[in-house]
Amino acid sequence: MTPMVGLLISWGVLTTILVVLLISKSTLTMHEDDSIFLNDTESQMEKDQVEILAKVNKITPILKVLGALSGVMILVIAGLFVYQGLMMASTPQ
Repeated sequence: MTPMVGLLISWGVLTTILVVLLISKSTLTMHEDDSIFLNDTESQMEKDQVEILAKVNKITPILKVLGALSGVMILVIAGLFVYQGLMMASTPQ
């Protein structure tokens, strides 16, 4: 297995995890309200919103790190691809 194939496989796995987490965050926030006006009898709705917000706040830093890693990896892969192309073009045949 060449380094390029290894990089492409790891980038694919990383990006798949990123997409799954983005979908998960999207489904969590789908029913979240920006503001809720509740009386004392609707405290369960408030607890649900607090739980959703805690889950979203836990996922957000992971999404930022995975997004940055995915972006850096695709730039490294593109740079390696260009480098290999230049090396093949400059070698005499």
